[in-house]
Amino acid sequence: MMNDILCPTDLTDTAMRGVLYADVIAARLHGSVSLLHVMGKHELKGDGRTNAKMRMDHHASLIKHAPVSRHFREGDFIHEIAMESRTGHALMVCATHGPHGLRQSLFGSDILTLVRKVAVASLVVQEQSPLPNVFSTIVLPVAGHDGIDGLLSAVTRLALAFDSEVHVYQVMRPGETPSDQLLGNKRRMLDHLAQASVRHIEVNEPSTAFSVGFAAPTIAYSERVGAGCIAIMSVASDDYRYIADAEKERLLTNGTGIPVLCAH
Repeated sequence: MMNDILCPTDLTDTAMRGVLYADVIAARLHGSVSLLHVMGKHELKGDGRTNAKMRMDHHASLIKHAPVSRHFREGDFIHEIAMESRTGHALMVCATHGPHGLRQSLFGSDILTLVRKVAVASLVVQEQSPLPNVFSTIVLPVAGHDGIDGLLSAVTRLALAFDSEVHVYQVMRPGETPSDQLLGNKRRMLDHLAQASVRHIEVNEPSTAFSVGFAAPTIAYSERVGAGCIAIMSVASDDYRYIADAEKERLLTNGTGIPVLCAH
């Protein structure tokens, strides 16, 4: 199952974007795709199973560049996906409906919970996420967390597969001194990327507008440089714990649809 991409799908049109991205990444990693659908109660009645299988077959037909397998589960979708993620996958790729989608119980408001529960890094895309996407630039905001190894591993894997340039990004706010943890992590990020032979630059961007959080400037910078991906820690750091969840959800559902790579 080496380099297998786990791709959960609720079988909607939005979810197809995740399937297409899984195909792109699996091809670059010389891997495969495992499509997973957790069936809801309505699908367990009448023609529900048959309809789900037909839609799953259609999703599988979108995979053109990698071997694909189909898996069905029953139960709580977050629990079932989290359990499957522990069975040897390299990465999870899925689409979110955004915070106000009609199906927000499936990959909408629960997306942050999902990426925190799975055992692997996750790439979250949206219906408007650009294709083709060659991930030429990955924006990596400096994180203040104790453990960033999972994030660095995920970024390195993606960057080497696509020959991406990683922008190690920090907002410099007037009168604000970065914590020792933040500065130490920036050094670790730069050193790790250099040792892995990943092309990278350091970006220290002066804050031009008042913003308590980090999502708005990160998204604005990523849009400006045409980033193919933003890479973040899915869990909160001590520095920004009180606003972190809302900020991370803003990143995951950014208006441009820039994919977000999450690790913990």
